[in-house]
Amino acid sequence: MKRIFLFILTNLAVMLVLGIVANLLGFNRYFAGSGLNLGALLGFAAVMGFGGAIISLLISKPMAKWTIGAQVINDSPDATHQWLVTTVKRFADRAGIAMPEVAIYEGEPNAFATGAFKNSALVAVSTGLLQGMNREEVEAVIGHEITHVANGDMVTMTLIQGVMNTFVVFLSRVIGYVVDRVVLRNDRAGPGIGYYVTTVVLDIALGVLAAIIVAWFSRQREFRADRGAADLMGRPQPMIHALARLGGLPPGELPKSVQAMGISGAPSGLMDLFSSHPPIEQRIAALQNSQR
Repeated sequence: MKRIFLFILTNLAVMLVLGIVANLLGFNRYFAGSGLNLGALLGFAAVMGFGGAIISLLISKPMAKWTIGAQVINDSPDATHQWLVTTVKRFADRAGIAMPEVAIYEGEPNAFATGAFKNSALVAVSTGLLQGMNREEVEAVIGHEITHVANGDMVTMTLIQGVMNTFVVFLSRVIGYVVDRVVLRNDRAGPGIGYYVTTVVLDIALGVLAAIIVAWFSRQREFRADRGAADLMGRPQPMIHALARLGGLPPGELPKSVQAMGISGAPSGLMDLFSSHPPIEQRIAALQNSQR
């Protein structure tokens, strides 16, 4: 529940910040007071919508290392570390991507992949995952994360988030203009209260809808990563066993910037709509059905 609350809150905060910036820079007054130049508004919305998403992607790897204290182990002499690095290298070669950085961090069972480019990614696993699973299950989890990297999921999710942000900014201001000028009949040179109230309310409401759409795409991506892990392993059973094991373990918390790339989440009830991960039982069923 905490993870989902933070997910919703972050998306709302993004849209509110975009709206505040637009007001401070005077864009809202320009668009509402000049007859609403739709081309200019769409360009502005795209810059605002994609700007934050792209910056977040570009700094995702160093931010992930810093926020969770991940220790890169590519050159570590430790036997377990060497096994992890060798496993990542084997799967990366099979997936046709460059060798990612490999890291370990202290925490409950989880793992994630991040990075702006598939050939300079980071794959990290938690100490809880290593302690709670056997090696075959850990390999399946690594295969899942390598599939995320090979599929370019980090970039895909950034683009989807950027598109959603763009449409939220665009639509809220268009509708705000209509409410202010047509419904409330404001004929002054500048925007009226109806414009400002409408844009703020719609930034929030459409931001929630955008979060639901982004989460849906994220869940579909998890099913594909599970299948990719099964392909890399040569059979689905290790991934099925890993998911079953995860179902009985408390999922480790991850920073918002890499939550969607983690191996597990904990959705329930109506909050499923906002979860970046499908329920474990659905993921297992999908893998089992793929064998038929």
